[in-house]
Amino acid sequence: MKRVLLLGGVTEALAIARTLGPQHIYSLAGVGRVPTDLTCQVRVGGYGGAEGLAQFIHDKGVDLLLDATHPYAAQISQNAATASRLSGIPCWALRRPAWQAQTGDDWREVSDWAELIQALQPFRRPLFTLGREPLQHLQEIPPEQFWTLRALDVYPGNERCEVIGARGPFLIDDERELFERRQIDVLISKNSGSTATEPKLEVARERGVPVIVLTRPVLPGVDREFLSREETLDALAAFVQ
Repeated sequence: MKRVLLLGGVTEALAIARTLGPQHIYSLAGVGRVPTDLTCQVRVGGYGGAEGLAQFIHDKGVDLLLDATHPYAAQISQNAATASRLSGIPCWALRRPAWQAQTGDDWREVSDWAELIQALQPFRRPLFTLGREPLQHLQEIPPEQFWTLRALDVYPGNERCEVIGARGPFLIDDERELFERRQIDVLISKNSGSTATEPKLEVARERGVPVIVLTRPVLPGVDREFLSREETLDALAAFVQ
């Protein structure tokens, strides 16, 4: 029977994992909660680069590597593509489409933290939805700014930054209340393409709030690429039968 190694990271990955039987493996980096109600095996932690992942594939007799990591987890995706070549098995990837700016949006794309800080200079009440990265820069917050940082879990902030621990999906009315209560004047976001976190973009559009968008990284080529959970599940069903 064929064995699949699913590299998780996005919401769709857990839905795929729930369809996998006990011979398959769901792999997580360890950020966020680890599901305990799956039939498949669950592995938490890294592999030591592409070579370590290739060795794991060999040791476990994996027949297919499925990359369903976050669109911004470029290093993991690169390791997956390399490991598949080293081990001689196919690598598939679930890569949901990026959000597209709509009429009324004011999107400003930046490629790194230095560009982001430059783009933030005119603003006073930013809302960061980048995960934990801004936590490394709390001592750099200008005195005229107050940051609201939303991450999966609560972390210590400081006198000019409050960290909100929250997990999607987010409701648009709750996002409206957050923008209003915090008087958010700029939103900072990755272009994850997730429907679970898209309401924040709708509220920014409604309120005329600019959105600073971190450029998506270029990901490696793979044997097959899917845009949705449904496409991926159909292909998996045909592969493992």
